[in-house]
Amino acid sequence: QGERQRQTVEILAEELGTRRLLACDVTQEADLEQLRQALRSQADPLHAVVHSIAFARREDLARPFIETSQEGFLLAQHVSAYSLVAVARAVAPLMPEGGSITTLSYLGAVRVVPNYNVMGVAKAALEACVRYLAADLGPQGIRVNAISAGPIKTASARAIKDFASVLDAVAERAPLRRNTDPAEVADAAVLLASELGRGLTGNILFVDAGFQIMGI
Repeated sequence: QGERQRQTVEILAEELGTRRLLACDVTQEADLEQLRQALRSQADPLHAVVHSIAFARREDLARPFIETSQEGFLLAQHVSAYSLVAVARAVAPLMPEGGSITTLSYLGAVRVVPNYNVMGVAKAALEACVRYLAADLGPQGIRVNAISAGPIKTASARAIKDFASVLDAVAERAPLRRNTDPAEVADAAVLLASELGRGLTGNILFVDAGFQIMGI
């Protein structure tokens, strides 16, 4: 999957004027160490990190949760939740006081969402990691938060069965009567990384047009 998306990432990096693009397989400690060494070699300090990584096998998303394979369960946890811990451990020594680590979650962490299954459990673990990392890194002045975004059409979303119906339901029932704009999620990430978010840590910030408040 990483190789297939490399070209897209490279195009995006060029459009944003990114000076350096580093590859890293977050399931490999050697890759994480290479990333840390590469970041250490640059002159500028590392002020903010956005962790946007998740993966589950398509078959584990589609089948009833009780039929999740052990291998699929552990893979989803490793890539989607533990990777935040691994990345934080690699980058925290490079961050000055006031640094920020932000990850991306979803409502399926706290509520049952059809066809989300093993990923919902992984997102629940991810949100717990946010709280414990915030407690660990707070004395160093490093903040850790998550953005729980509404459903958005992404490459990963294609793996979720009947995803279009989820989008329709949110647009119909959310207080703002629409789906989440990806730019709104980006704005929230900028907020958390900036001085404006200096008092926020250990939080799960919902950016979902208000959908999470609805009972029915």
